[in-house]
Amino acid sequence: MTTRVDKKPGTTKRMLWMIGGVLLLIALIVGIKVLLVMRMIHSMPQPAPSTVSTTTARERPWQPALSAVGTLRAANGADLAMDVAGLVTAVNLKSGQDVKQGQVLLQMRDGDDVAQLHQLEAAAQLSQLTFERARKQLAAQAISKADYDTAAADLKGKQAAVAQQKVVVAKKQLRAPFTGRAGIITTSPGDYLSAGAMVVTVQQLDPLLVDFYVPQSELGRLQVGQTVNLKLDAYAGRRFSGKLSAINPKVDLGTRNVQVEATVPNHDKALTPGMFAKVSVDVGHEQRQLTLPQAAIVYNPYGDTVYVVQPSKGKDDKGRPLPATVKQTFVTLGETRGDQVEIVKGIKAGTVVVTSGQIKLKNDAPIVIDNRVQPADSANPAPQEH
Repeated sequence: MTTRVDKKPGTTKRMLWMIGGVLLLIALIVGIKVLLVMRMIHSMPQPAPSTVSTTTARERPWQPALSAVGTLRAANGADLAMDVAGLVTAVNLKSGQDVKQGQVLLQMRDGDDVAQLHQLEAAAQLSQLTFERARKQLAAQAISKADYDTAAADLKGKQAAVAQQKVVVAKKQLRAPFTGRAGIITTSPGDYLSAGAMVVTVQQLDPLLVDFYVPQSELGRLQVGQTVNLKLDAYAGRRFSGKLSAINPKVDLGTRNVQVEATVPNHDKALTPGMFAKVSVDVGHEQRQLTLPQAAIVYNPYGDTVYVVQPSKGKDDKGRPLPATVKQTFVTLGETRGDQVEIVKGIKAGTVVVTSGQIKLKNDAPIVIDNRVQPADSANPAPQEH
């Protein structure tokens, strides 16, 4: 029994040495593997810096404005038609011609009406002579007051008939109701026109009015006399200016918008009624705001950000300067104007931010700056054809 008890501690000791050896071997293998992985990581080439363009955030003059879309219309415009039917004898108008107020544009056959007018005028002249004779005779008490009244009534009736016939004759002429420009006319002498048939349109082109709508929430910022700027697709490189002339005193119940009218000079007749225009109304005084190109903004559901450029710090193992890096920063945006956007909070003036190549970036990513090509950064961009 004593021999068995003496042998038991020796077996336990051997087992402990075996377990320790196995653990040491495992640790040695793991250490070797970690060392190999670390060497592989260090030997792997570093990712090349991303090429980006940058700009510097700076304060610029900023005119607060309300934007809308509007439609041009003539201050005076009418589609002219004849009151009566008849045969056209003369057309004193060419398509697109400028006309003066009262100018005869079209003449219908009116020989019978003019002849009847001359007959009525002759009767009125005779009645005038009779009335003058009756007035003198009444002064000499040669006729009664009743005869005088009869002569006076006859004169008024004849004069009224002449006036009525003049209206009939005038209806055979189409006159320009105001100074403007005529449209395309297709009527020719010899055509028969029905009453009410449209003959030609006349539009007063200077000045023009532009109608647009703004939300009722912006009504307090609008005042008659404010400057209104217009941009049209037909004149990409040109801006037209006018003045806000009227604000509708009633809000549309369906859209909760307010109709606004502006007057725009059109001395060279470049604008045409019915054209579509982008309208901008200057509201308030000019301010200075921190701006960036809209291309610099990374729009995300969780917030808008920009990549701020961090200067190079230190040198690598070979003594070369390390590349600059970027840091993603949240910003609060304000109004937009052309290619620019107002920065309310997040960065300060003088901050250098990335304007292109953001899709390849993350925090602390190295970059190489190449500013040979810059994104659009204009307050009043205009389309350019190449």
